[in-house]
Amino acid sequence: MILEHEIPNGSKLYFGESAKVKRHIEQVSSALLYKNGFQEIVTPIFSYHQHLSVVDEKELIKINDSQNNSISLRADSTIDVVRIIEKRLGSNTEQKKWFYIQPVLRFPTEEQYQVGVEYIGEKKLSSVMRLALEIFDKLEIEPLTQVSNIKIPKLLAEMFDELTLDDFRHINIEKFLNLNVDWVKKLVYLQYVEQIDDVMDIAPESIRHELIKMKDLCSEISCKNAVLAPLYYAEMLYYDELFFRVIQNNEVFARGGRYKNSNIRSVGFAIYTDALCETLTK
Repeated sequence: MILEHEIPNGSKLYFGESAKVKRHIEQVSSALLYKNGFQEIVTPIFSYHQHLSVVDEKELIKINDSQNNSISLRADSTIDVVRIIEKRLGSNTEQKKWFYIQPVLRFPTEEQYQVGVEYIGEKKLSSVMRLALEIFDKLEIEPLTQVSNIKIPKLLAEMFDELTLDDFRHINIEKFLNLNVDWVKKLVYLQYVEQIDDVMDIAPESIRHELIKMKDLCSEISCKNAVLAPLYYAEMLYYDELFFRVIQNNEVFARGGRYKNSNIRSVGFAIYTDALCETLTK
């Protein structure tokens, strides 16, 4: 029996102090983003293209439109924002800097509020990463920033027959070390930007090229609490290169990176409002 006061597992309820904290996060974020030339967009909760945004289509909540075409509830905002700007608004706007404050919904009843940013056509991840860190600074929290490059695990899986991408998903350090390759061992233990030159001195050119991108990103941002994670890998349909996560006590507050859609390089990030609310309320 479902009681009158019950809500579905995974859905969110904010009231009183928690609703006030949620609104504060959104107000701080939107004020900073407007100040930096971003405009807000609110995308439809129904979409025909969510299969382009998620790795596992089983996570989509699907229904049909009036013509019996399959549509999904919004499970991710990034590709829909870029698609709508490029294909629907098109020549009606020259604006490239957009943000959104809205939830995404995953099967069966998972609801997640986000503050997201997309800078269409921009190649420098530091241009939006700096904004994400400034938002956390204004919220008076100092989480850890982890800088990665998703292309490095892919290159390693191509170089060594012993490795698969699953080894990187599950952080199989023993398998990496068992390769007995000096520069791979240095990659395993690479944590701070001051160590990166030692790896680049002996790494293959393709790996060196990707490490330089990580080094340049770190030099372009001012972050007191940052580490490198060159072997971090998470399968995503659009983030495919430079990538960052903002973490505190194993809780992910934000993540973002560089991505390509319709041959256009862009950068963006999403702040996970629910995780932030829980921390700030405590």
